[in-house]
Formats: sequence, structure tokens, C-alpha cells
Amino acid sequence: MNLNDYLGQEPHVFLAPMAGITDAPFRELVLDFGATATVSEMISSEALVRSNAKTYSRLRGQSKDTLKIVQLLGANPKIMAASAVINEELGVDVIDINMGCPARKIVSNNSGAALMINEDLALKIAEAVIKAVKIPVTLKMRLGWDSKSINFLSFAKKFEDIGIQMLTIHCRTRSQMYREQADWSLIRELRNVIKIPYLCNGDIKSEKDAILALKESQAHGVMVGRAALGKPWLLNQIMKFLNKNEIIPSPPLDKQFQIIMAHFQAVLDLYGELRGIKIFRKHFCWYSSKLSGSSNFRKVINQSEDLSFIKNYVKDFYEKRFEAIL
Repeated sequence: MNLNDYLGQEPHVFLAPMAGITDAPFRELVLDFGATATVSEMISSEALVRSNAKTYSRLRGQSKDTLKIVQLLGANPKIMAASAVINEELGVDVIDINMGCPARKIVSNNSGAALMINEDLALKIAEAVIKAVKIPVTLKMRLGWDSKSINFLSFAKKFEDIGIQMLTIHCRTRSQMYREQADWSLIRELRNVIKIPYLCNGDIKSEKDAILALKESQAHGVMVGRAALGKPWLLNQIMKFLNKNEIIPSPPLDKQFQIIMAHFQAVLDLYGELRGIKIFRKHFCWYSSKLSGSSNFRKVINQSEDLSFIKNYVKDFYEKRFEAIL
């Protein structure tokens, strides 16, 4: 499959891979509202090849008829290639290589953004994965390691030459982590350097941000990450505005409650009751963050492991606020 032919010409909106967040229930929910595609949690190639059960559980894909994209992390070309083959055999449509994660634990193992200062290894990894599978391979990276080593342009051209079919650029350096405003304009020159599509990532929190990001970056689409936490409908709002100039309002509070409980149940079904409750605490916090009384709501939710109590407490919390609005 040629990814460029599959995507077509419209501006695209992808959900970014986020560790501990973009599991199957969250990806399915985002796709229910509407998005070009979602990307799995970052998967350790080492753990996958060792048949780590926890890692395999992250490969549970969404059931929707859309691109199934898995992001792989690692610093060993052979192991990255082997893990890509495992994913291809499991029915994944696209392999994405992580060269952008800035976390100290990741870069200390020469993975993620550390590959931005090891061009030889970065190219060997990309080439090994591309040769190992028949499905498209994409790649996510940063502008560079720091302000003195911004090298995404030369990397992009070399990645295109060996067969990478799409790039996502997080518009910060590794040293910036998630601080400072992402500079979308810095990747504009990619239009003159590569022919493959590229996505703009970083600080895209609204329809207005997406329009400005595309204008400044000249990218073929955007990738939305943390802004979607507690707002799984955001990507659809951005897509409709970019492609049809439609303004889609956020769901009313009573509908949000239904969305939250359906999401919660999907997590419980996947992970089991106790683990599901613990995993979903962060989602309850994100969903309720701008509502009155959310601080106490989070405190109560984070201290309870009683499923019946949690369901009733959440229902009561949202009903009171919905009635107050009416």
C-alpha cells in the first residue's frame, strides 16, 4: 500500500501516540467521532520480541475499519525489524518508528529523540524496518536534539530516500521537552525538500491552532496529542473545520456523561475491574477538569476502588452540574 495514495489530498488529523493513554478503548472512541487515524501507545521492540505479556496487551487494536498504526521504539535495528514483522503478522497496516520521545529513561537507552544525534544508527533502524515488512513505514521525530543541532531537514530527506512514506515532526527540540511554544514555521521548508507527506505536531489544541499550524508549516495535516485528553471529540471538530469549514460544538454535558461511562465500561471490559478503575482515574480527571467541584471529584475518585460507588458518584456529579446549567 502506498500511504500517500491512501490518504489523498484533504488535510488530515491524526491522534498522537501517548504512553498509557492511546489504548484500544481511547483510539476507538476518537475514531467514533472522526479522525484520519490513531496511533497506538509506544511499544518497546525489545519487550515485544521477548514476548512480554504487558507489551502484547498494548497491541490490541481498534475494531474500526481504519488504518491500524503501531509505533515502535528501540535502538537495535535487528530487534526493531523483528518487532515490525510481529506487528505485520498481527494485521497492523502501518509501522511508525519513534525518534521523538524526549523522556530521560528513553534517551538514556539511545532510543527516541537520542537517535537525532546518531544519524548512522537512525538510518540503519529505519532501513531495517522498511526491508523487513511489506506494509508502509512512517516515522516521528523532533526538530533536533537542541537549538544548536536542528537537523530534521537532512534527516527527512535521507528517510525519504530509503523508503519512509510519511513523517511527523514535533516542532520542538529534545532539550525543550514540552516547554516553550512549538514553532510550526520551522518545518515549512520541508515542502521544498521532500515529496512524501508530513504532519505538524505540538501545541495544536483547537481548530484555530490547526489552521495556523497548517499555514505556518505547509504540512499535509496535523497530529493532536495532549489536547485530546478529556476531549476525544476534538479531532473531529478540527477535521470538520479544516475540510468543510464546519464548526462542531462540543457535546452537551449530559452527552459527555454518556461518553465517559461508555469509555469507562470499555476500559473495564479490556483490563478487568480493579485494573480498569485504576487506569481510568486519569480519564475521569481530564473529563472533569473544567467543571465546578472537579478538585474534590478527583480526590474522591482517586481514593475509591468500589465500582458501584464510582458509577453512582460520577452519575450524581454530572447530573447536578447538568441541572445547574438548565
